[in-house]
This record gives sequence, structure tokens and C-alpha cells, in this order.
Amino acid sequence: MLSEEEKTEIQKETGQYPYPSAACIDALKIVQHHRGWVSDESVKDIAQFLHMSNEDVEGVATFYSRIYRRPVGRNVILLCDGISCMIMGYESIYEHISKKLGISFGQTTADNRYTLLPISCLGDCDHTPSMMINNDHFNQLTFEKVDEILENYK
Repeated sequence: MLSEEEKTEIQKETGQYPYPSAACIDALKIVQHHRGWVSDESVKDIAQFLHMSNEDVEGVATFYSRIYRRPVGRNVILLCDGISCMIMGYESIYEHISKKLGISFGQTTADNRYTLLPISCLGDCDHTPSMMINNDHFNQLTFEKVDEILENYK
């Protein structure tokens, strides 16, 4: 069930559009902001609130890689695996992060501090390899830079 706060925030967003379903991505972001991820139950609640089908909301939720359909850690690491990053050594950066944190793509550390996910492009192709942690962007990654960045999120 959506909380009253979530309903109020979603209702505010729907007022900016000609029809409620146009606020679907906003509603998903609001729920994720409050809960950390979007459960199947939340998809159904959003669909009902916006007068949409569950399938339509699910389609939006699964289209966007930054809508998390499973619980994630406190810090979500999005490592770019686009072609430019691949050419510039993303795989060795991935291996370094994976070894350092003891997780692979799609996994969360035991302490719930980090979740590691691939992302197809961060739009930083001239400064690769790159990654994001939460909303913070990092580029021209080296092992040393990655270690320093991760230390700041402990």
C-alpha cells in the first residue's frame, strides 16, 4: 500500500501532466526514494493509483535501469560497460571492484553497503572508463582511484 506521503507526492506530479499515467516514471521514482526499490506490490499500487494496468507500469519499471526491482545496497555502483569503456579497460576495473567487494554484477555486499550493476552507457565516452555511485559520477578510473572512491562511501 502506498503511504500517504507517497500518494501526496505522486498526486503533485500528476498535476503537471494532462493525464495521470504520464506521471508513471515519477511515481516509480518516488516509491523507490522512500523504499529503496520498487516491489511487485508497489507496481500494483502505482498502477491502481494512476489508473493503469499492472503490465504497463511493469513495462516502464523494467525499461529504466535506474528503477530497482530488487532490494539494493545503500550505495549502488553503476559501472559502464559500453563499447568505449570496454575498449578503455572497463573489464579490469570490474574485476578490481568485484574482487575488492567480493561481489559480481547484480549482487550486494553482505553488509548491504554496495550493490554492483552494469549500465550500458553513462555518456562519458571521452573520459572512460566511468561509473556512478548513487548520483555521483566518476571517470578516467584507475585501480587507485576506485579504491579512493570506495573508501569515501564506507
